[in-house]
Amino acid sequence: MWQFRQSRDINNIDRFVLLILFFGGIISIAILAEWWFRGEHIVNFPLFVILSTFFWYGIFRIILIWINYLRIKKPESVPAPKEGLSVAIFTTSAPGEPVSMFEKTLAALKNVTYPHTTYLLDSTQDQAFVDVAEKHGAVYLDLSNLPGAKAGKVNKALELTDEEFILILDPDHIAFPNFLDQTLGFFEDGKVGFVQVSQGYYNQYRSFTAAGAAEQTYTFYGPTQMGLFGYESSVAIGANCTFRRKALESIGGHAVALAEDLVTSMRIHAAGWKSVYNPVIVNRGLVPEEFGSFAKQQLKWSRGVFEVLFVELPKLFKKFTFWQKFSYSAIAFYYLTGMMTLFFILIPPLYFFTGIIPANMDFTEFLIRGSNVAFIALLVYLYVQKFLVHPETERGFHWRGMILKYSLWPVYFLGFVLALLNYKIPYIPTAKKAVIGSVTPFARPLIWYNILFLISVVMVFIDRRYFVPESELIFTSTRTWGMLGFSMLAFIQSMGGIFAAWGAMRLKEENPWEKIDVNHIITKKTKK
Repeated sequence: MWQFRQSRDINNIDRFVLLILFFGGIISIAILAEWWFRGEHIVNFPLFVILSTFFWYGIFRIILIWINYLRIKKPESVPAPKEGLSVAIFTTSAPGEPVSMFEKTLAALKNVTYPHTTYLLDSTQDQAFVDVAEKHGAVYLDLSNLPGAKAGKVNKALELTDEEFILILDPDHIAFPNFLDQTLGFFEDGKVGFVQVSQGYYNQYRSFTAAGAAEQTYTFYGPTQMGLFGYESSVAIGANCTFRRKALESIGGHAVALAEDLVTSMRIHAAGWKSVYNPVIVNRGLVPEEFGSFAKQQLKWSRGVFEVLFVELPKLFKKFTFWQKFSYSAIAFYYLTGMMTLFFILIPPLYFFTGIIPANMDFTEFLIRGSNVAFIALLVYLYVQKFLVHPETERGFHWRGMILKYSLWPVYFLGFVLALLNYKIPYIPTAKKAVIGSVTPFARPLIWYNILFLISVVMVFIDRRYFVPESELIFTSTRTWGMLGFSMLAFIQSMGGIFAAWGAMRLKEENPWEKIDVNHIITKKTKK
């Protein structure tokens, strides 16, 4: 875990295999589409339109992912200049964050070999943070009572400093000594506005939620970002990003928003700057360890990304390149999965309680045709794992991440509603320590759905056992059992989310950073 990692190189055989899989996937999707849109399948036209819109939007996202993989690219290594660059590292501290964590963070930054100045942007007004900054040679800046949360502190620090390049690092991240050696060389190209590196973690062992939260990021920080880089569209992710000061100044400073990293990235690209994504692990940080903290993080992100969809994207759209238009649109629409999931899980109860159904499709036929698409998607997913940054720990089916993604549909839906109402929520830093001892209220919608599912099963049994004529049982059996099977999948995934939420009751107090020896981080290059 504490050794320098980088993604493997891409060759022509990889590109050929991905191209073959892409065409196979397109053919399987075309076969599914021909069957899906047959006229005899339509029962309730408005509901069929909604169903088709959501379903085929999901298929369209899969196609975009496949297209993105066709351009996976890894930048040629560019050594950092031995001297001449002035570099600042900004990390922030906020009330409630443990001082002991900063002992490791600042000690690691002191070990970064490229000459730099570390700044602690503090809003706690706590003498302990002054002391820990002084102990590790960091410049302490009291930036309390500023608007704009993290971005507000960054912008004020930009006014108080003059370094040409700024690395923004989250306070829970522990940098490797060679961090800046993996970013600064790319700025030899005067058009590069920022250089982003991968993001690794060191506490995913702590819980089901921590493992799932990490799994959700592995592919993004590997082949997805590498594909975006191939289309000159790699995005900044807030942490582990090194900016050119001129690029930030050209957009009026770091964006102040809930999705501040995404907005900053969009504005820099819209201003004509290029970006580089270097798939290396040169630091590791924390993921939320329990379901409640993870849900709060995702609520902040979903609310912020919907604000991007409604406000920022329309303003900047014309200034993007062709692929930037697609990539930023895909990101901005990502959290619509909450509304889509809600619609899909309500279809079976709607049928059971009212008899209304959007379409008359044989569930077995759907599984046969849909399985072809799913099989190709699985092959692509497994193949691109060759380009994960640390495949020994990151490859797999990532089933915990999928369960968490499904289980957070109420959070994503809430983010959409709050954005529609323009309801403001505070910028809350991601929890650095787990909230132990209680099950979060974010699990309640999952519990309610499971109760609804069980009531539906009982009602279907009673209805078909005592009230449905025998002649009608045969006619409706395929549809009924198909709906029960469909809702059973949602039930099982909801149970997974409830299990993740219940994990907070079993967690034990621990500070994962205390186990780390920052003086024994290995910077030797390894390729897999």
